[in-house]
Amino acid sequence: MKQALQIFSRLAIVLTLLTATQGCRQKSQTDKTTDSTEIHTQEEDTARYFLGIRTDTLQMQEGKIPRGGSLSLLLGQLGVGPSTIELCAKKARPIFNVRHLQAGKPYYSLSSRDSTNSLKYFIYQENVTDFVVFDFSDSLQIYRKQKEISVETRLAEGEIDHSLWMSMKERGYNINLALDLSDIYAWQIDFFGIQAGDSYKVIYDEHFVDDTVSVGIGKIHGAVFNHVGHDYYAIPFVQDGFRDFFDERGINLRKAFLKAPLRYSRISSRYSHSRMHPVLRIRRPHHGVDYAAPTGTPVYSIGAGVVVKKAYQAGGGGNYVSVKHSSTYTSTYMHLSGFAKGLAIGQKVSQGELLGYVGSSGLSTGPHLDFRVYKNGSPIDPLRMESPPSTPLKPEYKDSFELVKLEIIRQLQTEPLIASADTTKTENVF
Repeated sequence: MKQALQIFSRLAIVLTLLTATQGCRQKSQTDKTTDSTEIHTQEEDTARYFLGIRTDTLQMQEGKIPRGGSLSLLLGQLGVGPSTIELCAKKARPIFNVRHLQAGKPYYSLSSRDSTNSLKYFIYQENVTDFVVFDFSDSLQIYRKQKEISVETRLAEGEIDHSLWMSMKERGYNINLALDLSDIYAWQIDFFGIQAGDSYKVIYDEHFVDDTVSVGIGKIHGAVFNHVGHDYYAIPFVQDGFRDFFDERGINLRKAFLKAPLRYSRISSRYSHSRMHPVLRIRRPHHGVDYAAPTGTPVYSIGAGVVVKKAYQAGGGGNYVSVKHSSTYTSTYMHLSGFAKGLAIGQKVSQGELLGYVGSSGLSTGPHLDFRVYKNGSPIDPLRMESPPSTPLKPEYKDSFELVKLEIIRQLQTEPLIASADTTKTENVF
């Protein structure tokens, strides 16, 4: 009996030792796992990325394309051999023309941190959002990358002292918003006759990269412009798949013709039957409107039509284009510095399509656009021309429009709004 007790006692001690040893092993394994997780987490916290490429493990340098610089010159300086450079040019053709590197544009090189300092990536930045990547990390790959664009719905409002453009600039708004508003209200408001005290309020989408860099204006969700004490509303509404702006009565703001063929200039001479010619110094009719604007300012067709003339008039209009809009109306654009690429007689153009650029060709004292409109072959004053509205609001959409209108007007009357936009919004829902 005594011997049996001794055996059981020894077995208990062995089991206790085994259990303690197993526990130590488990604790050791747990500690190792915890340490590994902490190290992995620390690595993730310190990791840095650019266009999805991890950069903290590489040597990254930024530069500007020099004047006269080429891809072969830059890659050669970074240690890439002639045969690989030739392959780059060949492989890039479907994606990017390597001859189109522009002086002053940024580029980035990412190289290994070891003694070889071998180039892993060469990245050319075309603009704030678009990049061309030459990937040498494995087999040569060339592809495009784009920074993620975020969308915010914002509200801009202000009172005008001098001009809409200046008001928005002073308040830090994207000035492209002023251009968009001038297009929307082209026939309701004379932006050359803005009064001090006029005001605006607009709800719109703005696009950003890196959360802070604005890259453009998206959709306008609604606006009200107070001009000489009268509120002009712009309500966006979609009918038959097309998005137009309407006033609160359901009248389409877009007309068959644009109010002016270019953006943001000044009228230097108006329609007249007797004007002192600035070059000839004699009085003669001036059956057009002169818009003073910098050379190269884009000139657009005021309406859909067909190009019927594209020529040069040495003793008068210089480079000019004429567009026939219907059996009734024709418009002419004179003193151009050049024509839109590919523009030809017989070509159909749409409203707002580029025709050419402001210049001083022909008989001219400085850069401007001489814009003329003919009705049934006779000149008329473009600034007094009546233009019928575009597609009117159809009766079957009236109830839906009323709901949209009430919601947008309510939004315009609320406190200032700055919020992330839902990019999956459906049309006719704010």
